[in-house]
Amino acid sequence: MLDAPEGAPDLAIAVLGCGTVGTQVVRLLTEHADDLGRRIGRGVRISGVLVSDLDKPRDPAVPTALLTTDASALIEGADVVVELLGGTTTARDLVLAALTSGASVVTANKALLATSGPELYAAADTAGVDLLFEAAVAGAVPVVRGVRESLAGDRVQRVLGIVNGTTNFILDEMTTGGLDFDVALTQAQDLGYAEADPTADVDGHDAAAKAAILASLAFHTRVALADVACEGIREITAADIAAARESGGVIKLLAVAERVPATADRGEAVAVRVNPVILPTAHPLAGVGGAYNAVVVEAEAAGRLMFYGAGAGGAPTASAVLGDIVSAARHRTHGGRAPAESASAALPLAGPADVVARLQIRLLVDDRPGVLAQVATVVAEHGVSIESVRQQVSDEGAAVLAVVTHEADEASLAATVEALRTADGVRRVLSAHRVERA
Repeated sequence: MLDAPEGAPDLAIAVLGCGTVGTQVVRLLTEHADDLGRRIGRGVRISGVLVSDLDKPRDPAVPTALLTTDASALIEGADVVVELLGGTTTARDLVLAALTSGASVVTANKALLATSGPELYAAADTAGVDLLFEAAVAGAVPVVRGVRESLAGDRVQRVLGIVNGTTNFILDEMTTGGLDFDVALTQAQDLGYAEADPTADVDGHDAAAKAAILASLAFHTRVALADVACEGIREITAADIAAARESGGVIKLLAVAERVPATADRGEAVAVRVNPVILPTAHPLAGVGGAYNAVVVEAEAAGRLMFYGAGAGGAPTASAVLGDIVSAARHRTHGGRAPAESASAALPLAGPADVVARLQIRLLVDDRPGVLAQVATVVAEHGVSIESVRQQVSDEGAAVLAVVTHEADEASLAATVEALRTADGVRRVLSAHRVERA
């Protein structure tokens, strides 16, 4: 056991929010208080739990005596404030108030960090306290600490991962069960994986906030939510899933952040995106099923690392929160601080001409001689070459072409897809998805 300062009082932990995660945090803090105190070297106690409605029925794990609606009084005197409210307005105000008052802050709020991170870092730095957020990305999976601390001496080249369990569950059900998107979404809602309004998940916004956080940590560069190119999974069809399978792959919604050469000054830039990607089955992320999360980090010295585990849920997320509470409490007791914001690299954001990719473009075309040659001509006119073509006969004198390109810059690929929409013999562009290599 670490030695606590003689006569030191228990550390006061204020919990803001009592939803699924907040309830589990209170339960674990209460049940394991003695064990946590031994790990910290000083006792801990919950000083209160902020709620909006004192009369709402609660889990018995949350003592009624701890509940309060007075945020200011709860924050005042707290050693560690745990923000589990969500949102970016009230949460921002309360986190800033906590940091300014001298409390360390633990948060699971990815949207808050992706929109107000620099401001919160600055407030924590001025006050000399911690701002910790392991639970904001991938739940119980310790990828934030891995990138922020374990790889602090390495040069990260690329981070890509499945960071939204809802969309991974939906795509997995579409792949393994042959379900259409709407059916898989309803199933996810029935099982509690998706909210009644699933917009943040299925449109990629949740994953984009996490991508911004990971990119900022990995590349020591400020990346905001608005900097992330984002595409969700609403338009994925059973036919897209089948086409990916025929090409030896699966479709996953990936958050990707990478260093790329910058064409303007021959230096480096950061490209960050969230979109559906066709992964070959040999890729380590291809087999991640259900609502699980996984992140692959590619670093210069460490090589390829993979972090995998439960990315959501009350208990798994609470585990990450508790880990941050222990870290913050140790620093309050024995000195030291968590890493401050590192934006020293200040790399520019990449443009479409800086980023290269491969696409699988599925086209509904006239089933007649010469159409493939016309498609190949349009592709070549935009500086893109074709790696492979598969053809399937469709109905009413039509065929489906699945054209996989060689690597080309995003600007050229986008122009190619647009040109194909009006090309002679092409009835419709069915889909255009990135294809990753193993």
